[in-house]
Amino acid sequence: MHSTLPLVTVFGGSGFLGRYVVRALAAKGYRVRVACRRPDLAGHLQPLGNVGQIQLVQANLRYRWSIDRAVDGADAVVNLVGILAESGKQKFNSLQARGAGWVSQAACADGARMVQVSAIGANEASNADYARTKAEGEQAVLAESPDAIILRPSIIFGPEDQFFNRFAAMATMAPALPLIGGGRTLFQPVYVGDVAQAVVKAVDGELEAGSVWELGGPQVLSFRACLEKMLDIIGRKRGLVSLPFSLAKMAGGFAQFLPGSPITPGQVEMLKSDNVVGETAKTQGNTLVDMGITATSMGSVLPDYLVRFRKHGQFEANRGL
Repeated sequence: MHSTLPLVTVFGGSGFLGRYVVRALAAKGYRVRVACRRPDLAGHLQPLGNVGQIQLVQANLRYRWSIDRAVDGADAVVNLVGILAESGKQKFNSLQARGAGWVSQAACADGARMVQVSAIGANEASNADYARTKAEGEQAVLAESPDAIILRPSIIFGPEDQFFNRFAAMATMAPALPLIGGGRTLFQPVYVGDVAQAVVKAVDGELEAGSVWELGGPQVLSFRACLEKMLDIIGRKRGLVSLPFSLAKMAGGFAQFLPGSPITPGQVEMLKSDNVVGETAKTQGNTLVDMGITATSMGSVLPDYLVRFRKHGQFEANRGL
């Protein structure tokens, strides 16, 4: 350990999950060094801790020297970096596979505890680049830091998520929503704050060295059920149209080049597999509940941030008064 006030470097700390991880670490008294590509756009993180507790540094997983600089002197390193679609020089292989290995290598060289946030569905044999490189990233991390903790969350929900928010936004304009593959894919949505607490437990050293954990919420729902729940919350009636995987993949092939693409061929490919906590993790006792974290239900959180998609917003119930 380098200091009586432990320092944690968080790669990707300015993203959706990142802000919750940074806040949770700061609340536990850690000094937090947020390593991100655009620290000038991450000023919203500093008020999450005390004055001087949260530091922003520039780093890019494509450049090894920036990783070494960001890790220098850290007691623990958390890697949250992940992309759902490639953009410019930001490629799956360079960020999720090679970059993760470099972060782990730097952490090992500095004697820091390593925590890698991967994803349920990580599979080196997958036809989806996202899932394949997530698995390669796990292997690269453990090759450099055998004691690293791997956390695999299911789809994450929360105020800034890119799932419920995106489909709710579509529902305000489109007469119908697409059910890719018939909407039968199973999800186990997990609350972003619960995943952040799992990261803190890993940093604290509460989890077994070299272990792999799968994080899911209290409910397993089909893609269709997730959209039905969202529509019920925002009070909008929309048709749900089944879209075969083949057509969805074709549509994604065109849409992937649009800014903020709603779907890519890789995401369609991933929808062919369920995204739920596996039996192995349950048997081994490597789940969120086994950590001692009570999983937060969607019903207790979704209405708070999806209210803006109701026709009359927060005044929906009083629109006739």
